[in-house]
Amino acid sequence: MTTRLRFIRLALLLGILFGTPWVPQPAQAQSETLTIAGANSLKDALRKILPLFETQHRGINVRVIYGPSQTLRNQIEQGAPVDVFLPSLFEEIDQLETKGLIIHGTKRAYAATSLVLITGTTLPAPIRSIQELQTVPVRRIAVGDPKTSSVGKVAAQFLKYSKLEPKLKSQYVFGEHSRAVLDLVTKGDAEVGVVYRTDAVSNPGVRILDTAPVESHTPVRYGVVAAWTSKNLSAAGDFIEFLLSPKIQALLQEFGFDRLSPDAGFTQ
Repeated sequence: MTTRLRFIRLALLLGILFGTPWVPQPAQAQSETLTIAGANSLKDALRKILPLFETQHRGINVRVIYGPSQTLRNQIEQGAPVDVFLPSLFEEIDQLETKGLIIHGTKRAYAATSLVLITGTTLPAPIRSIQELQTVPVRRIAVGDPKTSSVGKVAAQFLKYSKLEPKLKSQYVFGEHSRAVLDLVTKGDAEVGVVYRTDAVSNPGVRILDTAPVESHTPVRYGVVAAWTSKNLSAAGDFIEFLLSPKIQALLQEFGFDRLSPDAGFTQ
């Protein structure tokens, strides 16, 4: 006779003797973990969105790994156990797709944003527009490192297009990612900086001076996809659909995101 069977018989006997019959309790359902690799620039929005998702999807606990989009993509390429990839530039997903490292049919664009010139609120630069960068001298301009950040790649395109690169290149101060660029500006280590609008709108330490022309850089679209290393594909699908829902689309606009056209979100 097994130990478990002896225990059950003993429990039944005690129940008969003391009038409290033992009834086997069903095992509690274990919660699932959904692992998201998210760009640093999404941190503020996700802090609002993820609790809503967990409330709507009981039993799913979300774990987020934040970092520069390129770094996160490299980790996924190397086999990091990630269910959902949320970079700050859609092209990072395209690069994974060319290597066959996404789950087919899960790639979606869900929002867009613009590139902006910022300054600090404590020690603002004497500049009002991008055009004035041609004539008003600045000591330092903070930009993302194109080798490690998506915002750095887009900023480099803009600075080259606007013919500001030759004049300002010696004044560049590189940040590893968008948060680092913001820190450089808020702390006064750079007078101005170039970031996504989504980086700047919720940061009280910076002020937006101007918006880069849309034709000056690759369109900034935010995408989502289930990674090839996903261990919880069902929850990943639930999250992607949640992100595209009207309620979350409206909420994203509070964090500097722009809506996409109705058919832009469905990218195969």
